[in-house]
Amino acid sequence: MRYVSTRGAAATVGLSGAIAAGLAPDGGLYVPEAMPRVDMPRSPGSLAGTAAHMLEPFFAGDPLAMELPAICAEAFAFPAPRRELRIDRAYLLELFHGPTAAFKDFGARFLAACLVRLRRDADRPLTILVATSGDTGAAVGAAFDGVPGMRVAILYPDQRVSPRQAHQLGSFGDNVRALRVAGSFDDCQRLVKAALGDATLQADVPLSSANSISLGRLLPQMAYFGRAALSATQRMNTIVPTGNLGNAVACLWAREIGFPIGDVVFACNANETLPEFFAGRPYRARDAVATIANAMDVGAPSNFERLRHLFGGDEATRLHGHAESVDDAEIRDTIHRHAAADGEVFCPHTATGIRVLERLRMAGDEREWTMAATAHPAKFDTIVEPLIGREVEVPDALKAMLERESLAEPMAADSRVFSEWLRGWQ
Repeated sequence: MRYVSTRGAAATVGLSGAIAAGLAPDGGLYVPEAMPRVDMPRSPGSLAGTAAHMLEPFFAGDPLAMELPAICAEAFAFPAPRRELRIDRAYLLELFHGPTAAFKDFGARFLAACLVRLRRDADRPLTILVATSGDTGAAVGAAFDGVPGMRVAILYPDQRVSPRQAHQLGSFGDNVRALRVAGSFDDCQRLVKAALGDATLQADVPLSSANSISLGRLLPQMAYFGRAALSATQRMNTIVPTGNLGNAVACLWAREIGFPIGDVVFACNANETLPEFFAGRPYRARDAVATIANAMDVGAPSNFERLRHLFGGDEATRLHGHAESVDDAEIRDTIHRHAAADGEVFCPHTATGIRVLERLRMAGDEREWTMAATAHPAKFDTIVEPLIGREVEVPDALKAMLERESLAEPMAADSRVFSEWLRGWQ
């Protein structure tokens, strides 16, 4: 399998090259040269086994192919159950049972497992750059914490993540450093992209990415959608809370390779870039709006390039998806009502998916739907607990992380300043 850039001006590469680079030299995102078709397993099997089966053609011909089962075993070491909700014909795909209580744990651990193998004989450390609006950074930090030959720089927007998220981001070891950027998530993402695209900087400081722009992060996210679809009794219509579009694109890729996934709806917060596009307006990136579903505060979703590439243009893309915007008042109302009515407690991001389901029901859609639950509500205690009138039990792994000391350094939203910081990291 070979990989090309969404912008078409970079040479094709193998999977290892695409994962190691993160971003293509022309600034585009790596995608398969041709999307494969995968035979359906007879039964769902384990999550790690399903992942290895789904990803085998993507690894074909690559040095990592022989190690794919071991990589999947390391990455998918915790469950992603699809459970029935106390809402008629509705299921929740719980993706928050990993070490940092968010779905990003799967992709981060998979990427780490790949890069450790690719860098076995390297004579200089590889610095992983990750822009985060809340959950990605902690997952990547946990995945690479203490890994020899690897360093991680986490960039997050200062004062725009929850207190527990901020604590997680700064709670790792010497090889993982957190930078609180004076700006938005989009500013953090611009700093990362500028650094990855700077050949002179790359010569001084070997760099790669752990955002969903990284193929090594996105590919494994197909697995939990694929396995959940195999466990459903009919084609799995799916609602995916989304900001940077990585998880949603992974769901669509799983459908594209042949897994029984039906309609896919993107649940967005008050950042309306995607809802406006799917409503028929031209795609228009803009500055992010801060919301209580902060991990989705993205005004210029990077993976839109992959989405457009998959379907071949704007009109074709609109035929294969739909996006809804949910504002903060609706998120709060959804969390409060469901905790009171049926005892279900959702994080603000998952609540956007539940609200979209309610709109579908009001419009007469009685089909079965599965919502991706992207994070545990305990990560957002300052938002959720006042709405439900009680404390949310904290998972053990998250509790342990919150007991560590935490430190984050200030960083200007200036690529030159960030480049010099990277050069000075000893």
